[in-house]
Amino acid sequence: MDKQAYLEHIQAVIAQGPYEDNWESLRHFEVPAWYKEAKFGIFIHWGLYSVPAFSSEWYSRNMYIKDSKEYAHHIATYGKHTEFGYKDFIPMFTADRFDADEWAELFRRSGARYVMPVAEHHDGFQMYKSDVSVYNAAGMGPKRDLLGEMKAAYEKQGLVLCASTHRAEHWFFMSHGKAFPSDIQEPMQCGDFYWPAMPEPDHQDLYASPPHQEFLEDWLIRCCELVDKYMPRVLYFDWWIHHTAFKPYLQQLAAYYYNKTASQGFQGIINYKHDAFAFGSAVPDVERGQFAEMKPYYWQTDTAVARNSWCHTINNDYKSPLELIQGLVDIVSKNGNLLLNIGPRADGSIPEEDRDILLAIGEWLSVNGEAIYGTSYWRTSGEGPTAVEEGQFTDGKAKLFTSEDIRFTSKGHVLYATVLVYPDNGEVRIRTLKEKGHHFHGVIEEIEILGFDEKPVWTRTDEALVLTTKEVQSALPVVFKITTM
Repeated sequence: MDKQAYLEHIQAVIAQGPYEDNWESLRHFEVPAWYKEAKFGIFIHWGLYSVPAFSSEWYSRNMYIKDSKEYAHHIATYGKHTEFGYKDFIPMFTADRFDADEWAELFRRSGARYVMPVAEHHDGFQMYKSDVSVYNAAGMGPKRDLLGEMKAAYEKQGLVLCASTHRAEHWFFMSHGKAFPSDIQEPMQCGDFYWPAMPEPDHQDLYASPPHQEFLEDWLIRCCELVDKYMPRVLYFDWWIHHTAFKPYLQQLAAYYYNKTASQGFQGIINYKHDAFAFGSAVPDVERGQFAEMKPYYWQTDTAVARNSWCHTINNDYKSPLELIQGLVDIVSKNGNLLLNIGPRADGSIPEEDRDILLAIGEWLSVNGEAIYGTSYWRTSGEGPTAVEEGQFTDGKAKLFTSEDIRFTSKGHVLYATVLVYPDNGEVRIRTLKEKGHHFHGVIEEIEILGFDEKPVWTRTDEALVLTTKEVQSALPVVFKITTM
């Protein structure tokens, strides 16, 4: 690739508008309706790190850190780092059981509406055909354009292709291999797999170890190439792009992406963490956590079916379908989307545990989806005694919801009240809908229970809307459909 010519192309697209590469212009971004209606997407961490399938997707970094469990595992399993480095996993990443159509069918059955494969992780291996680097899946390993195959398969199933890039962290990700004899001692230049392997900064210091111009331009080119080749409807960025050095390049990328998608007749979406992008110019994302209260702006949670890792490992600690469905309901009630990650094996097969979780969510959504898809937040997100901890990395343990924990969504003149844990005695008390309450003064015309033939007996008192059932039993959340006049 002629990088200088591509950089000039990027500037030409920005100059065409309608977006300029500054925050004032980018604040005119508006979240498209399809995304607000979709509510549920699939994240996919699959790459070279899926070959060792040990500890987590940070294996490429940690295997070069002495005294780490990954270092010890690597020595014991593969030998010295001078003889077998991370690059030597490339031929082992065969994807010989990968079937994009099979994946697409599973994701459709899960009830997801969009799919977000990791196009490039911190390790620097691209999962698509690239003209920027030879270290990509189309030229090495499986020798297939994996992202291209996914795009074709997902679109056949009516799913929206999105893509994430975690390239920014590659600035330092492979640097620890320089501390002792390893294959990262080789001379490096732009385009090499391990390049640049610079000293790792304190991740909270947004001024330390600033990437140089060559790396930043390479980052920008890789992102724009991803847009040009695959036109993802959502472009997701992991952390560290909020480093000060990235700021002008983020504005260029956003203007380029938004202008390119506008020329194709749709509005692209950027997901970001922390304060990488100016508020209002993209959709904020909370990693492995959420908000305690409803927000007036649209947002997203990204989390995984496993607590310990984003990628497949042999010891994944899986969440239950109940926990994930409760999380989906809670997030949607607060004006957000859930992006749920799975981790396929290196050969491209999806572990049974991941598959079973997705199918369980899909089965629940097939009955209760009208309380999720296309809904909006209501006057309050819910009620109940269980406090939801706010912020990232708060999903380390399951939230112990009770039968008093209820979440609300709405659509037209219908209010959906989802009981996160259905009581054994069949009596539900919704205090928010009490007679003469300050949240609801309307007239209830009818109350149904999604997925059940039984109609609840109900009455409104000064304390609550009291609903009583005799036959309804469920280990998963139950939705009351409340039609108002």
